Amino acid sequence: MKKTNVSIFIPHIGCPHLCSFCDQKSISGAQKPPTAKEVKTLLEEQSEHLLSKGMTAEIAFFGGSFTAIPRGYMTELLEAAGEAVEKFPAYTGIRCSTRPDRIDGEIVDVLKRYGVTAVELGAQSMSDEVLKANERGHTAEDVYRASELIKSAGMELGLQMMTGLYLDTPERSLETCCEFIKIKPETVRIYPTVILENTRLGELYKSGVYESFSFEETVELCARMLKMFDKNGISVIRMGLHASKELEEKMLGGVYHPSFREIVESRLFLNEISDRLEKLGKGSYTLFTDRKNISKAIGQKRENILKLREKGYDIKVKEKTGAYLEISE
Repeated sequence: MKKTNVSIFIPHIGCPHLCSFCDQKSISGAQKPPTAKEVKTLLEEQSEHLLSKGMTAEIAFFGGSFTAIPRGYMTELLEAAGEAVEKFPAYTGIRCSTRPDRIDGEIVDVLKRYGVTAVELGAQSMSDEVLKANERGHTAEDVYRASELIKSAGMELGLQMMTGLYLDTPERSLETCCEFIKIKPETVRIYPTVILENTRLGELYKSGVYESFSFEETVELCARMLKMFDKNGISVIRMGLHASKELEEKMLGGVYHPSFREIVESRLFLNEISDRLEKLGKGSYTLFTDRKNISKAIGQKRENILKLREKGYDIKVKEKTGAYLEISE
């Protein structure tokens, strides 16, 4: 069965800090926190839909710092989710996202008691200078400590990072990637910074003090990190923010594209093809790959084909079942 998430967004009520980049309503699209009753209704409705599609899902509480919301409200939501897991075969577990400084032994015990199977930490960066400059309110050490508590409790660990924050550099983003690999989470999400109206980053951007990474720079950086995570058996389950009309309307700068991951994966293909062709010399070649990789190999608007042509390589892409990347003259 194909797996997915049923995402339940909890707005900004749990966050003790207003980070430089945050306008939570634009990011999550949520206007008010859902009640436990509304969560129960949603999960019952989604259960039927999932089963009809032959899918299973984790119930995911995202959008805020879940373990920082009022305790009674948090446990009401967890009870509703736990009942759904017991009642409906479509649900396989519960996951939540939170801040590294809102995880301790007591909170981990509560999450375990209510059946939480995975916790994602919004680390964003492992540079204390970047964290401080963006008013995160926690340190890299908090990430190490919280990660160890979650892993020791037998729950799946996810880490989330951002690229292009205020005072970030590509080198610092790569250092964050390397530190994540040392921590060994099961999953990672990579979010290039989107600069929004009504945020501190927005004001810094307007004043000319701050400029995020370019789109090209971010694609190359994320392609490199994706390769590093894959090599170390860490699943990158998301790259880039979800598409949102409100997000697009309030965006001042930064990096956003509704198909960002596909662009990054396509860049990985381009880089690997280029490396192999350099050893063969300029000329005409046929590239074979599985059907699922055809569009990535060609690139959006045939970008990969055109870039290779500029380097002196005339490429045709053909389907070959089971192949990742094979090249012949």
